[in-house]
Amino acid sequence: MAINYSETIAWLFTQLPMYQRVGQSAYKADLAATIKLAAYLKNPEESFKSIHVAGTNGKGSTSHMLASVFQEAGYKTGLYTSPHLKDFRERIKIDGEMISQQYVSNFVEKHKPFFEDNQLSFFEMTVGLAIDYFRNEKVDVAIIEVGMGGRLDSTNIITPEVSVITNIGLDHTQFLGNTLERIASEKAGIIKKAVPVIIGETLPETKRVFEEIASERNAPIVFAETCDATGYTSDLKGFYQQKNIKTVLVTLKVLKQKGWIISEEHIQKGLSHTVKNTGLMGRWQILNENPTAICDTAHNKEGLHMVLAQLAKEDFQNLHIVLGVVSDKDLDSVLPLFPKNATYYFCKPNIPRGLDASLLLTKARGYGLVGEEYISVSKAYRAAIDAASVRDLIFVGGSTFVVAEVL
Repeated sequence: MAINYSETIAWLFTQLPMYQRVGQSAYKADLAATIKLAAYLKNPEESFKSIHVAGTNGKGSTSHMLASVFQEAGYKTGLYTSPHLKDFRERIKIDGEMISQQYVSNFVEKHKPFFEDNQLSFFEMTVGLAIDYFRNEKVDVAIIEVGMGGRLDSTNIITPEVSVITNIGLDHTQFLGNTLERIASEKAGIIKKAVPVIIGETLPETKRVFEEIASERNAPIVFAETCDATGYTSDLKGFYQQKNIKTVLVTLKVLKQKGWIISEEHIQKGLSHTVKNTGLMGRWQILNENPTAICDTAHNKEGLHMVLAQLAKEDFQNLHIVLGVVSDKDLDSVLPLFPKNATYYFCKPNIPRGLDASLLLTKARGYGLVGEEYISVSKAYRAAIDAASVRDLIFVGGSTFVVAEVL
């Protein structure tokens, strides 16, 4: 009996552990299951060209910018990213269009016995679905974003045209290690033999790691930090996007040297139409005007530091912050970043990993952050809108899952 889309998605989410929902128990320590799945599907990843994008912050924005430029250049462009905000199908797109519900249902129904026999994770199945779809739809290129880390990530079965590592920060330390060098080493796991690698940002500790691993694998390495991005703008409005634009420009330069036909016009249009071409949400996104409400999916120390620095430069009378986090967040590293001169609306994202609002409130008080707790993200946001005057500013963030609930 055919299963419908909502049943398919329910099965994907509940049958099998998924890192985004349940945390550490979903993490696998090798690629054996993904390799087995790819072989069973007759290795679809070998049938199209790809670009692999890893990093602590910026990999989603960078992936979407690259996809947008390829679309403007007339290439049929696959895009695989995670997590999604509103709809599972956001993870798998071609030329900005989400995969159909029918394709998802048919794929799961057809291969479900194999998934169950091999106890595949949500992420492994989703990667299998993406590469199968890209092969069947005959994409010219697929931009593939790493889920977490790199070396052991399910996406790391591809041999791309180029590998891209945006930056390194202390995130997912329970899986990737608790030093910048160890995390860099995990992310450098996507560097392939003789495949060029572009590094977006470096620190002295991480640069050495990248240079060593690239040298071992005979992979040409290019650092994007010195790139002059003057005159390039994107419709992704966060200040931090300037760093991602540099990474994109250097990546495209390397790809052009490999024979991809991408003009200056394609680049300018691709960058300025990223949201329109790809449907990316949640990056310094305006939710409301009078009062202005802005959301951003930044959720670790480095990402929040940049977003909150931009927030401080905005023109407003009073600041309201709707804040929620997941339970494994290192609050001692992120709470000190938040301004004390704001009114807080503490809430819990509606997932098992969400941190209880009362616990967040108690912890935040220790850092001088004052506010009330609310039973849901939507109630917290509504309270902020009701309390704010037209010249006030509301910021919604702390977690991807908080942002998802206000979009």
